[in-house]
Amino acid sequence: MNSDSFEYIKKFVGETAAIMVEPGKEYFVENRLMPVVRAEGMQTIEQLVNLMQNRPFGTIHHKVVDAMTTNETLFFRDIYPFESLKKIIIPELIQKRANEKALNIWCGASSSGQEPYSLALLLRETFPQLKDWRITFIASDISDSMLERCKAGVYTQLEVNRGLPAIYLAKYFEKSGPDWKLKDDIKKMVDFKKINLVGNWPLMPKMDIVLVRNVLIYFDVDVKKAILKKVRELMKPDGYFFLGGGETTLMLDDNFDRLNLDRVSCYTIKSSV
Repeated sequence: MNSDSFEYIKKFVGETAAIMVEPGKEYFVENRLMPVVRAEGMQTIEQLVNLMQNRPFGTIHHKVVDAMTTNETLFFRDIYPFESLKKIIIPELIQKRANEKALNIWCGASSSGQEPYSLALLLRETFPQLKDWRITFIASDISDSMLERCKAGVYTQLEVNRGLPAIYLAKYFEKSGPDWKLKDDIKKMVDFKKINLVGNWPLMPKMDIVLVRNVLIYFDVDVKKAILKKVRELMKPDGYFFLGGGETTLMLDDNFDRLNLDRVSCYTIKSSV
C-alpha cells in the first residue's frame, strides 16, 4: 500500500468514526482491508481507495468502516461488571424504581452482541420480578455487519465457550447446525440500533445503566471528552455508567464519581452537576 492510500484511509476512518490509525500501521490497514478488496473483485488497496474517492458515500465506505472497527468481545467479558450489576446495582435500582416499574439500559458498543445479551440473560435468570416491568434495552454499534450478527443471535461453538455459563447455554440457546442460536424471547429483550458514537445520537430515554466499554481507548482525548459529556446528558441523575477495565474518566470529565467496586470501572454523576 502506498503512502497516499494509507493517508487517505487514515483520514477517512478518523473523520468518519474517530478511529485513530497511528503512523507505521500500514500492515494493520492492509490486514483489515484486503478481504474487502478481494470481495469487491479488486487486486490492491489503491484500487479500493480510487473507488472510494470517485463514489458518493455509500456501501463501499460502510464496508471499510466495518473492516477497520475492532470487534473483539465475549460473553460476560471481565465478569466483574456483571457481578456488580447482579449483586449491587440492579437490586438497588429495583428498589428505587419500584413505583414506576421501568428500567432503561444502553449498551453503546455492542459488537457481535455478546455483551448486551449477557446482560439480558442476567436480567432474565436472576431477576424474575422484572418480568412485568417496562424494560427499554437499546444496544448499538457503528458496524452494519455486526448489527446483523446481533439481530441473528447465532454464535459458534468457540464463541459460546468463551464466557457463557453452561446453564445459560442449555436454557436459552438452541442448536442450529454446528452453531448455537439464542432463543427469540431473549433476542426480543434488546433493540439493536446503528449509532456512531462520534456522530449525532438519536433521541433516547434517560438511562439508568449505560455501558460504553472497551471503545474509548480507540479515540483521541477530544473525542473521549465529547462522548463522556453526551453520556452524562443521557443518564438519569442516579444512573450508573460502565467503562472498560483499562478506561477512565480521570482527566477527561470531572463531573463523574468513581464507585468503589471491586475491579470495576463504574461511575455515577456528581450530585452537584
